[in-house]
Amino acid sequence: MATAEKKRHRISSGEGRRPSRKEILERKKAIDELIRKAVAVKDHLVQFPAFHKFQRNGLSVYLESGRGDQLTLPTRKYIQNLLKVNMEKPYGPEWPSEEKVKRQEMVAPEARYIFVKQYSNGFTTECSVNQDAGMERTHAPCNEGCLVGFVHYRFVLEEELPVAYVYELQMEPSAQGKGLGKFLMQLIEQIACKNQMGAVMLTVQKANTQAMAFYTKLRYAISSTSPSRVDPQIGLEKSYEILCKTFDSEAKSKLEDGEW
Repeated sequence: MATAEKKRHRISSGEGRRPSRKEILERKKAIDELIRKAVAVKDHLVQFPAFHKFQRNGLSVYLESGRGDQLTLPTRKYIQNLLKVNMEKPYGPEWPSEEKVKRQEMVAPEARYIFVKQYSNGFTTECSVNQDAGMERTHAPCNEGCLVGFVHYRFVLEEELPVAYVYELQMEPSAQGKGLGKFLMQLIEQIACKNQMGAVMLTVQKANTQAMAFYTKLRYAISSTSPSRVDPQIGLEKSYEILCKTFDSEAKSKLEDGEW
């Protein structure tokens, strides 16, 4: 489990009294500035050299950063294909409409990426994604390597707190079960802490029991903002849960305990 590299300093009001309008505005300004600074960083991966490569359990890959508004056409197509392969079943009948949303989200300027690429050993490789209709192939030059997965995350405001929100963590079947997913989530947690975010949050489909078990093992909890905790009856009607891992008492109070 990742830990914060340094103690985060936040603007907080005195306990036992309601904050003044000035204090509220100052706090909002400070939080907006935290998010602005995090978004402005060109490459978050640079600050964590230990996470530039992953070589375990027969898998040898390296990581690269990216932005939603700078994705190449082959990369956009790869992301769309992998999302369809991995998520069409968990979403069920909701997938056609959800796929349209995800296609818009993936190219947004605020979208940040960590791409996982397999070493190509000096030869041109073929990255393939199995689909019911056949095989989609993207040819990758040897100097770029072959994509085998990605993380899409953003710095956003949740319950008036700055958080790193993981929109997608997707890997090809051949890269799963080798510790790579845990490695990537540890990196995201480090990035969140480095940028003074209060938590890492994400949404998981209830039908995706494997993902739910994975995040539970990483000590993610169902957030107080998740439908099942806001209103159990509404939660029964929703197909997803919102999970979080908090890094300070304020975030824990608001995002896990539901206290204000």
